[in-house]
Amino acid sequence: MAAPQDEVWSVWLRSLLAALALFGLVTTALAADRKLGIGRTASPHEIAGWDIDVRPDGQGLPPGRGSVKEGEALYVGKCAACHGEFGESAGRWPQVAGGAGSLKSSDPVKTVGSYFAHLSTVIDYVRRAMPFGDAQSLTEDELYAVVAYTLFLNDIVDENFVLSRETFDRVKMPNAGGFHDDDRETAEKAFWNPQPCMTDCKPEVRITGRARVIDVTPDDKAIRRSVD
Repeated sequence: MAAPQDEVWSVWLRSLLAALALFGLVTTALAADRKLGIGRTASPHEIAGWDIDVRPDGQGLPPGRGSVKEGEALYVGKCAACHGEFGESAGRWPQVAGGAGSLKSSDPVKTVGSYFAHLSTVIDYVRRAMPFGDAQSLTEDELYAVVAYTLFLNDIVDENFVLSRETFDRVKMPNAGGFHDDDRETAEKAFWNPQPCMTDCKPEVRITGRARVIDVTPDDKAIRRSVD
């Protein structure tokens, strides 16, 4: 049986917690009603300009259509300077075609054909970020056409294909089943060191260079010398 002073303390503590909870609810309600007089409510048109994501099931796809043949001219004019005429990459820009079967190798090549699991990812990225330096300048028809041609470069569709909301589901991405949940805690746990070193793990630490004084991005001449 609890002592009288313990009962008093228990009642007092419960009362305090109830008061704090009530105070929190009141202050939250007041803050929600508070008007700071900054900015304004975004219009539906403005919201629509940002709400352009596309889901893997096709929800969010814009109206329009674009063929492989139409996309070829657009790709050559707006994309090839960086990504190469056939998606092979120009300079250090990303490769967008090829790389089939390379993901399990020691030198994986991640492209639209070899890596992307969903067509919606391709459409969404091109729509938001391409062409580089002139993002979101493509019309909806141009967007579909460029993506259609990129699919053609990866041998996913034929030269007569026309991409649209209606034909979206016909496209089967080669790596559609290539992604899975991170299972390293079970699949790789046997390789983990149960007692990893956390302090004083190396007897001597010697700094051999600093980023501000070394060229961390070698130029073409340096690359040629290293190859020779």
